[in-house]
Amino acid sequence: MAEITAALVKELRETTGAGMMDCKKALTESNGDKEAAIDWLRKKGLAAAAKKSGRVAAEGLVGVALAEGKAALVEINAETDFVARNEAFQNFVETVAKVALDGSDDVEALKAAAYPGTGRTVAEEAVNMVATIGENISVRRVAIINVPGGTAAAYVHSALKPGLGKIGVIVGLAGKADEATAQLGRQIGMHVAATRPDALSVAEVDPAALEREKNVLMDQARASGKPEAIIEKMVEGRVKKYYEDVVLLEQTWVHDGESKVKDVVKKAGVELTRFVRFTLGEGIEKEVSDFAAEVAAAAGV
Repeated sequence: MAEITAALVKELRETTGAGMMDCKKALTESNGDKEAAIDWLRKKGLAAAAKKSGRVAAEGLVGVALAEGKAALVEINAETDFVARNEAFQNFVETVAKVALDGSDDVEALKAAAYPGTGRTVAEEAVNMVATIGENISVRRVAIINVPGGTAAAYVHSALKPGLGKIGVIVGLAGKADEATAQLGRQIGMHVAATRPDALSVAEVDPAALEREKNVLMDQARASGKPEAIIEKMVEGRVKKYYEDVVLLEQTWVHDGESKVKDVVKKAGVELTRFVRFTLGEGIEKEVSDFAAEVAAAAGV
């Protein structure tokens, strides 16, 4: 039996891009023969998965899962929208969302969690999915809302199937755990999907963002040439309007166009504790290709 050194494992990993443990197993199965180990990895689909890992994955699905007083939201990316309609991929997203219910907002911890019925981790199962589906797959982010004794609700916009879509929202409501509160939570989720608030309350508004907004508003008001005392009143009113745009509790309830969200929640006798909204692919730089330019370049034009 040939000695499988750390240097050999590292070399194989650099050549194929496969995981360290997979490389070690490949070398063990191949009695230390690097070329045979590469073939072993290719046959298992692991080397091919590594080659795909450099591709931009900005499509895929957002998935939600619910349990008593708890909600999980995950985003799992693939390279094309076609994969989102693949049943195996959908099952993977659903399962990962359920696994996430027992975790936290730490995506690395989610990747390291056990994937049910496989003996693999979530990250390892993602690699296995790459080999099966033929596209790069990335478990990108996760959010958990936990409201012991309260209600956790979810809303998925334009769902491909229950709990899976391109925009997902989870909501936590403390104080009650009944169907009426769950329905309110779903309505709040729908509101959040439509209005994209940045913060739950005025106290949670990013201070840096608020300061930037105030500076802009102050400059705009001064351009009017009005006295400083009037300018301060103008800015005060515009900051209030800013809060109505970016703070969930200060927004106008989309379901009636009149009430404030904070009043709707108060009337229901509950406290809105947290919300999280994921839009598929937000923040990912997608590679834009110029097909005509590629053809011209290939033709030497």
